[in-house]
Amino acid sequence: MRKEEINERLTAQAFDFFYWFSRFEFALKERGYLKNQQEGANAEPCWNKFVASYSEQFVITRDSYQLMSLAPKRQKVGKNKELVWESVGRQGCNNTLCMVVRLLKTIRNNLFHGGKHGADGWDDPKRMQELLAAGKNVLDQLAKMADWEADYTQYY
Repeated sequence: MRKEEINERLTAQAFDFFYWFSRFEFALKERGYLKNQQEGANAEPCWNKFVASYSEQFVITRDSYQLMSLAPKRQKVGKNKELVWESVGRQGCNNTLCMVVRLLKTIRNNLFHGGKHGADGWDDPKRMQELLAAGKNVLDQLAKMADWEADYTQYY
């Protein structure tokens, strides 16, 4: 999708998704969900620890179901170094929360890194709006489920 094809609504939704995704990663770090807790290590959020802690509490919502139904794809290296799009697999995921988090991270990575020519539905503004709305709503629901709304919204 070319810049001039992106309407104001889609621009606002993309910003909102990035904003709330980054707020959720802040909450992960604030709550001690770090990839490495050793002194001097980079403070990187650990989604895997979140999934391990909350997978039993997670309830599939309309938004998480929609996110799984829309199934954003990941870009991979194919034969002869050709870039291809593949479905996000369940390998390594033994629960639904793991899959939902994987899809949220896929949306974020696809938005941030660009290069979407050839991806089914990527240039479809309606589909993008659905993905962004569902993703943002799922982030809200995860913050509520974990009782992290103060860190997530920055209202203490």
